[in-house]
Amino acid sequence: MKLQAELRTTTGSKESKRTRSQGSIPAIVYGGGENTTHIVLSTKEFDKIWKQAGENTVITLTGAGKDKSVLVQEVSVDPLYGTPMHVDLYAVKADESVEVAVPLTFEGVAPAEKELGGTLLKVMHELEIEALPQNLPGSITVDISSLATFDDIIHVSDLSIPKGVTSRIPDEDVVALVQPAKEEEEEPVVEEQDVADIEVEKKGKEEEQDTE
Repeated sequence: MKLQAELRTTTGSKESKRTRSQGSIPAIVYGGGENTTHIVLSTKEFDKIWKQAGENTVITLTGAGKDKSVLVQEVSVDPLYGTPMHVDLYAVKADESVEVAVPLTFEGVAPAEKELGGTLLKVMHELEIEALPQNLPGSITVDISSLATFDDIIHVSDLSIPKGVTSRIPDEDVVALVQPAKEEEEEPVVEEQDVADIEVEKKGKEEEQDTE
């Protein structure tokens, strides 16, 4: 994927606001042994690529000096409209490994959930990995069909991790399991007390206090 950029010569909040009003996004590129570079991206173009690539696909950045291979490191999003406000891009080298968090995709049906009425618990939603840029997977699949009983557990060691990719999470960490359905607790029965009895009890306490 290619992303067109332009060099940004001025910075600051006012300049960033003006850039956004023109349909662009202020961004920076850092890493790769080079100085931080301030750039401008097309909001429409970046939003399209970001939805396709996510944060784990290498993007070729063009138009701002020499072409660079970058990863989307961080995106500041408008809390009201959900549109990108600022982008951090991390420059990578083809021969240097990078560490990223890859989303987990759960597939299949867990017999313990479907047949035993349990509840699927996804303990982990992404996995931190290390790999060369060209080996980075978009996601890692988790097959939950092995969860046949409430005693079955999927650990990190059970995942099918692609060749050339190393997990940064301990093998014994839990990825998913199925819990038994919780039994609904019966509400305690409260005995109804006659209003007349309450009045007699209250009156008795008052008379006792007067005697004292």
